[in-house]
Amino acid sequence: MPQQRSAGILLYRRGKVGLQVLLGHPGGPYWARKDAGAWMVPKGALEVGEQPLEAAMREFAEEVGPVPHGTPVPLRTVRQNGGKLVEVFALEGEFDPTTLVSNSFELEWPPRSGRMRQFPEMDRVEWMTMADARARILASQAPLLDALDAMLAAAPRQEIEHKAGE
Repeated sequence: MPQQRSAGILLYRRGKVGLQVLLGHPGGPYWARKDAGAWMVPKGALEVGEQPLEAAMREFAEEVGPVPHGTPVPLRTVRQNGGKLVEVFALEGEFDPTTLVSNSFELEWPPRSGRMRQFPEMDRVEWMTMADARARILASQAPLLDALDAMLAAAPRQEIEHKAGE
């Protein structure tokens, strides 16, 4: 069986409260009462023949809303607990969490009830400080926050924008 691959965008901004990232909370009954260790980068599976950046942008649009203007920069690939590889791109930009528009999935709920229900892929998104994000992100995606910190510390804003435009 081929390796499962996904791609996503870690949206970030710099402001009065410092560096913040936009993370999403998965929808559905399994995640409803979970907070710490439940938040994630909006991401999804690559379709046949699709490039990771294309998939990351498509998935952000489907799970969150319009992708902010800018050029995503390759950040890091992480392996999730189930073995799936997730390639993530960093993008500096703005997004209003109140405008979240997420696609949905269907699930039999309650289990063995025969009733199918629709749930949003992401039931909410939130801007978080890096400290808050570290406490709430999926453990397998925590290295993405370290990679973002390292990327921003290593290159000033203008250099990142130049590399993204190449």
